[in-house]
Amino acid sequence: MEEYGKILIIAMPVFLTLIIIEKIYGIYKKNDTAPLIDSVSSISSGITNSVKDVLGLSITFLSYEWLVSKIALQHLEANVLSYFIAFFVIDFYGYWSHRLAHQINFLWNKHAIHHSSEEFNLACALRQPIASLVNLFTFLLIPAALLGVPASVIAITLPIHLFLQFWYHTKHIKKMGFLEHILVTPSHHRVHHAINPEYLDKNHSQIFIFWDKLFGTFQEELDDVPPVFGITRPANTWNPIKINFQHLSLLISDAWRAPKWKDKLTIWFKPTGWRPENFEEQYPVNKIENVFDFEKYGTQNSQRLIYWSVIQVLITLLFVSYLFDNIAKIGLPNIFVYGFFIFLTIYSYSELMDKSRFAVFWEALRLGFVISIVGYYGDWFGLNNVIPMSNYIIFTYLILSFLTTLYFVYFEFKINQNQYINS
Repeated sequence: MEEYGKILIIAMPVFLTLIIIEKIYGIYKKNDTAPLIDSVSSISSGITNSVKDVLGLSITFLSYEWLVSKIALQHLEANVLSYFIAFFVIDFYGYWSHRLAHQINFLWNKHAIHHSSEEFNLACALRQPIASLVNLFTFLLIPAALLGVPASVIAITLPIHLFLQFWYHTKHIKKMGFLEHILVTPSHHRVHHAINPEYLDKNHSQIFIFWDKLFGTFQEELDDVPPVFGITRPANTWNPIKINFQHLSLLISDAWRAPKWKDKLTIWFKPTGWRPENFEEQYPVNKIENVFDFEKYGTQNSQRLIYWSVIQVLITLLFVSYLFDNIAKIGLPNIFVYGFFIFLTIYSYSELMDKSRFAVFWEALRLGFVISIVGYYGDWFGLNNVIPMSNYIIFTYLILSFLTTLYFVYFEFKINQNQYINS
């Protein structure tokens, strides 16, 4: 936990800086691919994922360390060779776990969040799951285990491999010559994120593109078919926590309503998007039929709401930074209490971004939760020792946030709704 938190302390400002640079460059080139409210949702998703990982909220049925102890033919030292083998095997592992997430109904639930943005930019790379509570694919690391690559090498290489997938989520870098034959490039990954029929379920590779070419899932970006991004059953929310469980909710509903026991049991393992016979007519869900003729979600927002959302995510990043930098000091079980506060915060302000009247309830709940925490512990997890009067600062922020939410819900949103009705 603590080590990963320290890594994220370094990674977060780097990612945020690159996102800002892409935004500025897009404005300069008059081709802004990163609407602020979409980026806030993406960054918020990245926060929920990183908090989940730091809290260790996942189960591994088959650990890599156990695999090595049982099947290793030799035992390598932590050197350049073992890191090279680890990186290569992890990329193979990444291709197949990624491909299966696209092809099997229940696995799609953990991956849909990554594709949910209807934009394509660096921020959307941060749309990572909290629904991946169980790791099922450790067996794909068997080649590394057979060669005796140490578990410590795998543990270090995994986050590096993940972070290296950040840069190619952009529309500003076009095709890259000979690198197109070796590495996953922005062009390749634009194809992967596209919902055009020509591009669906292609280019699952994560670092080396040759996996797709080897296993028959490669598709080049076509000059006459501009990629359209998102998911065919659009999320229609900025709330990353909701997006994480939308597909699962539909699967549970369909399994419950299915008249045949066979369908109830097999729906989970059917191809992604499969539903029982006639369910599309009986229980229709919103689905994009023409990728060049649909309205993107949440494009009409006041500048006040957009800027307030940006302020909220930046303040949340400060809270998260304190958590990651003080995991040992906060300790168990308090870090789970802190983690719940982060999830509650993101749920609250993303509900406001969705223009939901329930945002007031979530803000009130958050305020009450913090009052209870400070009342019980005396301060905010030791923050008074770092910043004197931090209790007053936090309460001032929370009260201001609650009052601002009241303003949006009971004033701005209602005025806009009345204007829409009268027009």
